[in-house]
This record gives sequence, structure tokens and C-alpha cells, in this order.
Amino acid sequence: MLENPFVLRSYEAEEYFCDREKETQDLISEINNGNDITLVAPRRIGKTGLIEHLFANEGVSQKYNTFLIDIYTTKSFEEMVSTMGKSILYTLMPKGQKAAQFFFDCLKSLKSFISFDINGIPTWSVGLGDIQHPDVTLDEIFLYLETAKRPSIVAIDEFQTISEYADKKVEAKLRTHIQHCHNARFIFSGSHRTMMSEMFMSRARPFYQSTAIKSLDLLPVATYADFACRLFERYGKKAQREMVEEVYAKFDGITWYMQRMLNKIFAITPQGECAGKETIDKALNAIISESKTTFEALLFQLPPKQKELLRAINNEGKAKGILSTAFVSKYHLGSTSSVQAAVKGLIDKDFVTFENGCYEVYDKFFGLWLKERL
Repeated sequence: MLENPFVLRSYEAEEYFCDREKETQDLISEINNGNDITLVAPRRIGKTGLIEHLFANEGVSQKYNTFLIDIYTTKSFEEMVSTMGKSILYTLMPKGQKAAQFFFDCLKSLKSFISFDINGIPTWSVGLGDIQHPDVTLDEIFLYLETAKRPSIVAIDEFQTISEYADKKVEAKLRTHIQHCHNARFIFSGSHRTMMSEMFMSRARPFYQSTAIKSLDLLPVATYADFACRLFERYGKKAQREMVEEVYAKFDGITWYMQRMLNKIFAITPQGECAGKETIDKALNAIISESKTTFEALLFQLPPKQKELLRAINNEGKAKGILSTAFVSKYHLGSTSSVQAAVKGLIDKDFVTFENGCYEVYDKFFGLWLKERL
């Protein structure tokens, strides 16, 4: 039993996971019927948690090898191939030496760069410079997937990242491999709706209409409130339903922020007592206080024009028409061209997101801290 049931990092168990029963069964149905899946939702909604929940399903785990590969931080085809190889090897290692060895035997191009521990288990020690022929290594990874005794489900998280690589042939390369891989199903998960739509819905792109398209909506407030109150009670505490609903409203129903708040609220609520609305500000102030130094460092690194635009967007909450004369004049932002350059920098650095025609500060805790400084 966990000390705090509001899990923030990796998937723990079904009892700590809120609902998504229909979504899980929908994914299982698509996979069992031989379909690849595109899963699209904003970051922090719970895409990765849903995939981990799917992989933990008994029917799935007994039938398939499951691999979750996060390529968000990769900048090139070589880095992507390295991340795929490392993720697969480290997923197989707990399953025993035989499982890992079979994958290792497929990676002929990297054999001399993979070391072994005292038990003979291969360990990934491959540097980017060691992957001299990424096309060959990718061939070998797909050879493993095609020849493994069990079929696989391969989930590639933040898949839209590959469209930003300098090598513009990566999409076509992956599509060709996937078309000829009959022993694996693929889940392409992404948080950038526009980029993912272009990749899978544009006739000019290699993955055009190659998958079942799924979007992930917010959890209903009633469902999350039931879940939260139930966990408090199971752990010998209570939570006012109105408190949970207020947290939901304050953070627009985004799962990670609700979990972060309730993790803190649970921590500051004594055993046998009830967490009411008064705990919201206490928890929020504690979280922001803990992050203050980091927030100050983040703000300090921004050039003046980006800093001014960030404050303007944050003040609006959901900012529209930031290039309009009215918006530029209201916040004394200078020229439209300087705003265009500034917003590109903020988006590239993940300070700001753009969704459904609105710009918004990505980190809601950072946004709340920033408002206190205005």
C-alpha cells in the first residue's frame, strides 16, 4: 500500500488509476483486430498513464510484449533509434536473460558497444557516435519485433517529434518498416493536435489514414471526484466532494495538476480528518513555494521581449489575437513582428502552448506564481 495514493510519476496499479475503462477496452479492441492507433490529447491529460494501464491489463500482458518509447527529447533520427533500442532492451531485462539475449542477438551492428553485467545481462552503453548506420540498426530492431515469439505492442510517445528532425525521410522509413511488420501493433501518441493531424490525415504524408484515430478527453468531474473521495476514505481520511470539484475547476480538469494538488492535500490532512476547501490554498501555496527558485531561474533566462509577452499571455489566461493591434497596444509589446518572434521562442521552450486558437502558459503552477509577481 502506497503512503500517498495520488500517484504523480509512473503507473502503479489499477486502484490508483481513475476510470478510462471505455478508452482501455476501445484500445484493446483495435489492437486485437489488427489495427494501429493514433492517440491524441494535450500533455498532462493522461495519455501515457492510459498506455501503461493498457499494458498492465492481464489479457494484454499475457499475450503481448509491450514497449513504451518516449522520443520527446530526441533531436535526430540517430537519437530516436538509440532511444528505441535502449527502451526495448531495458523493458526486456526484467523478463530474464533469455528474452534480453534474443534482442541483443538481433542488434549485430551494436554488439561491440553493449556491455554485460556480472550476471551476463546486456547493458545499454551505446553512445550516439556508436550508431554509425541508424538505418541498419532500425532494420535490426524491426527484425526483432517481427521474429519474437510473442507479438508486441509498441507505443511511441510524443510521436510528432519526428517531424522536426533534419532528416525529413524518417516518417517514410518508419512507415515502410511498420507496413511490413506483422508481429507488432503500434500506438502513436502525441500532444500536438495540429502536427499529429497533419501526419495522419494529410494525403501527402506517409502515415496517411494508416491508423485508427483516437482522442482523449478530460475525465468527467463527477468521475474524478468519486475516485478522489474513495481514495481518501480507503486511507483513513476524508475529502469534501466540493473541495475536489473546486480543484478540478481551478485546473481545467487536467489530470496531472489535480493529482499534484490532491497529493499535497492528502499529505497535509491528518489521519482521520477531512480535507475541505480551506486546504486548497494551503496546498497551492506549498507547491508554489517549493518551486519558487526554479520558477525564478526559468523567468531569468528569458529575453525581455519574451518575458513581456509571457506576462501578457498569462494575464489573459487564454490569449487570442496576440498579433492584433489591440493586444499589442494593451500590453505595450512594441511591434507585431517582435511579438511573432517572441511567441515562437516561448513555444519552442515550452513556456507557452497553442491549442484551438488560444495561447496559454504551459505550466499552470508557474502561471499562478507569475501572477503574484505582476
